[in-house]
Amino acid sequence: MQTAANAIQDRMGQHPVDLTPEYKGREDGSKMKALAWFGNKQVSVVEAPVPDITEPDDVILQVTGTTICGSDLHLYHSEIMTLQKGDILGHEFMGKVERVGQNVTKVKPGDRVVASFQIACGKCEYCEKKLSSFCDRTNNSSLMNAMYGHRDAGFFGYSHLAGGFPGGQAEYVRVPFGEVNLLKIPENVTDEQAIYLSDVLPTSYHAVVDTGVKEGDTVGVWGLGPIGQCVARWCQVKGAKRVIGIDKVPERLAFARDKLGIETIDFTEHTDVVKRFQELVPGGLDVAIDCGTFHEPKTLLHKVQKTLMLETDVPETANEMIMSVKKMGRCGVIAAYAGYANAFNIGALMEKGVRFIGNGQAPVHLHWETILNKYIIPGKFDPTFIITHRVPLDDMEELYAAFDKRQGGVMKVFVETRFSSPPSTGCPQTQRVKDWAN
Repeated sequence: MQTAANAIQDRMGQHPVDLTPEYKGREDGSKMKALAWFGNKQVSVVEAPVPDITEPDDVILQVTGTTICGSDLHLYHSEIMTLQKGDILGHEFMGKVERVGQNVTKVKPGDRVVASFQIACGKCEYCEKKLSSFCDRTNNSSLMNAMYGHRDAGFFGYSHLAGGFPGGQAEYVRVPFGEVNLLKIPENVTDEQAIYLSDVLPTSYHAVVDTGVKEGDTVGVWGLGPIGQCVARWCQVKGAKRVIGIDKVPERLAFARDKLGIETIDFTEHTDVVKRFQELVPGGLDVAIDCGTFHEPKTLLHKVQKTLMLETDVPETANEMIMSVKKMGRCGVIAAYAGYANAFNIGALMEKGVRFIGNGQAPVHLHWETILNKYIIPGKFDPTFIITHRVPLDDMEELYAAFDKRQGGVMKVFVETRFSSPPSTGCPQTQRVKDWAN
């Protein structure tokens, strides 16, 4: 007779979890600056132990650049229930190798590297296909198992639902399976060009290729934050005929028009987004991609349901996409949803033959070398277009508040540490958040 424990293990896959998030500090008791979570909208730069080698495959990085991601706001708003006070946040970062474990031979102290936001073992069936975000062996969360039937890989700085690994909004970080989860950066690529290979570039690229954007397509992009802006740019690179972005933040709508030259819809002006698309694109979109967020419902109905915890997420964008694409259209979801939504329009999905694609957490290892070698180095995609500010690590608490409120036209921010190189030519200079947020 199969026990409940065995059933859970079956869903987890055949491989046992062979990695724990705990790390030890240096014997000398040395400290570093790090951004830690303490409650709803409560983050602070604290002194934390500098991590040391814990496992023989570990690499310790001196962080030379980190950043804040839109998905970090779910943590900031306490929407991911498995945070613990003092957890170090941050999943998008790069650095210089400081120490390596005894098994590590492919990187050495002094190497410039970028880290994937997910922690992959390099050996399971998913890692062998470079589907690093689906690694079977680096996340011990039983809650994720219960909610989804399986586990994703462990992620840096993203709560104990993702394994509880300390993140990279810090001066040092321990990278488990360092040879697998670090990519060397050539000297002709700047830190500002490289850092977003950690997440936003593979994530946006994956959304476009996984949803199947083709030459000549008309694409709707819901949400014009950093992921949405990059998705729109990748659609252009892939030959889309038209790209139309949907948002409500004036600065983000203007950014998309000015930097990318795409059409936009302000959904505070056109509250019926489906009707607006029917006017702009008779017959419907070829592709719709959700790059938005579940924590800001539009309608009173879903605001009430979410407040009362009758749903964790909202289906409004999903329903708009299903209604706006043509029959047999394709809808991709790269936005970070966490749980359950009510009133999902499954009838229209079925009747129209819509392909509704959960893009998943993007498998960084599948894409980052392609993006670096085929797009960044040849100049076909310049990631620095998305960088609007550069601030010191000391300002992370203020940065979270400004990023949450979309102040100062903020998109991606390069956060420097004491180990960072000076700003590269054409990139933002260092400013304090108080000097640009309002």
